[in-house]
Amino acid sequence: MTLKDPRRQKQLQKFLQKLGLPEQVTLDWSLLDLALTHRSVSAKANYEQLEFVGDAVVRLVTSELLLETYPNSEVGEFAAIRSVLVSDRILAQIARTYGLERYLLVSHSAAHDLVGETSRLADALEAVLGALYLSTHTLELVRPWLDPHMKQLAAEIRQDPARQNYKDALQEWTQANYKILPNYRIKETNPLHGGAHRFTAEVWLQNRRLGEGTGRSKKAAEQAAAKQAFWDIREQSNYANVNQN
Repeated sequence: MTLKDPRRQKQLQKFLQKLGLPEQVTLDWSLLDLALTHRSVSAKANYEQLEFVGDAVVRLVTSELLLETYPNSEVGEFAAIRSVLVSDRILAQIARTYGLERYLLVSHSAAHDLVGETSRLADALEAVLGALYLSTHTLELVRPWLDPHMKQLAAEIRQDPARQNYKDALQEWTQANYKILPNYRIKETNPLHGGAHRFTAEVWLQNRRLGEGTGRSKKAAEQAAAKQAFWDIREQSNYANVNQN
């Protein structure tokens, strides 16, 4: 069944084309429309319930994928990788690759809330997953386009000793070596234009600046600063080990 609004119908069809799904697809279009409706547009008819279902769907997809791709890995490693793959940061990253924000119905004020953009996109993507799953009660409309992202990201995470959570990794290193936590100093450097460089963060240990990074949110900027610090420390450590040998 198609939607009453032909313009919205065309929008959603274009979105499915971006996902690589066939034009003649069995789908509950009203669910997909709901999945791309933010709570700021309607307090009752929004994506929240579908997001709840989609949260389970993305965990199932990543669990199956990890088991199929790395059958000899331990459950603990699966859990660690999955926790990164289903994070808001990763889901929002995937959502942006398909321009999901262009199809999301959201109020003007909410759309300009750049701090909440990551969670908003992640929630909407989960809702889309919920709508696609409930349309068939299978993963046939999900795995064809989601698997490639998750496979690539899982491979990157397995090669990354910090599991892409550099704040935690840096904190473990400072506690192990100095028995103290690093300190983050944040400032809003581009408040009018926002975007990926809205905030700048510096991470300090005692009187030493370890790294600097920018991000669209304070948390993202802190992660970027921690990432620079973490890899600088690893490079220095590797260099020292080579010279000792």
